[in-house]
Amino acid sequence: MTQFVGTKLKSDIVIDELMTVHYFEYTSNFYFPGETHDFWEFLYVDKGQVDVTAGENNYVLKKGDIIFHKPFEFHSLSANGIVAPNLIVITFKSNSPAMHFFDNRILRVGDTERSLLGQLIEEAAIVFSSPLDDPDTKMLERSGEGDFAAEQIIRDCLELILINLIRTGGTGEERVSSSIREKAEQDTFARIVAYLNQNIQNKVTLNDVCRDNMCGCSFLQKVFREKTGGGVMEYFGRMKVDFAKQYIREGTKNFTEIANELGYSSIHYFSRHFKKVTGMTPSEYSSSVKLVTDNQKGRLPHFD
Repeated sequence: MTQFVGTKLKSDIVIDELMTVHYFEYTSNFYFPGETHDFWEFLYVDKGQVDVTAGENNYVLKKGDIIFHKPFEFHSLSANGIVAPNLIVITFKSNSPAMHFFDNRILRVGDTERSLLGQLIEEAAIVFSSPLDDPDTKMLERSGEGDFAAEQIIRDCLELILINLIRTGGTGEERVSSSIREKAEQDTFARIVAYLNQNIQNKVTLNDVCRDNMCGCSFLQKVFREKTGGGVMEYFGRMKVDFAKQYIREGTKNFTEIANELGYSSIHYFSRHFKKVTGMTPSEYSSSVKLVTDNQKGRLPHFD
């Protein structure tokens, strides 16, 4: 019988423990006085802009930036008073020597890492009962929900994000796809998203999207279902709600003005659609983000 010798694969990045997973939607006047702890943390700016202090240095982070705080590094952050930021904050323990790549680093996140972040957040929102927007979370509570191997997927996503950032140098640049079809679909998706962004204030139908971009409806729906899990107009509706949430957090417009700004036929339709997407009315959402911001302002720096 032929003898085979197995190869034990080595791991250069290993997540030993996941501490917290957060997705924050803050107001434009948010301020966190700072903290330090004995594990790693990264902050990714999903939308908007924030001012960050890391040790003795101050930085301005914009959408697509990610900053790493090594263990025992003091860090604080604040919004700029104008733009309401959306942030992903993940803390974890890792003793891998390769983690030193992230010492004092601010990097750019590319499409691959962004997709992995999205999957990680989606899995965590189901697997853990701890609210992702609670800054006072000290331990992740399991919900008992989630698909098979969900926790393993969370760890794998996190490790892949770190590996990809090291491989690319954190430039945000993507390798060219070897598949012409995949590249064509990605280009179409990016073009349509840009078109929807440009028309966020308008009433746009699927036929309008297809006509203005010279795309077949079936092909377009297929691309969006593969990329987002839903159709084009469903995606457009979520985009409008995301804009509405940012307007609410910035506090420069009332609900009627926001509805008009985003092309809703009435404040009542806007409120119904907002609740359908978020599970809250605009008023309830406004109160919830204000409460989080007020609670954060009252916190003192924490040193372990």
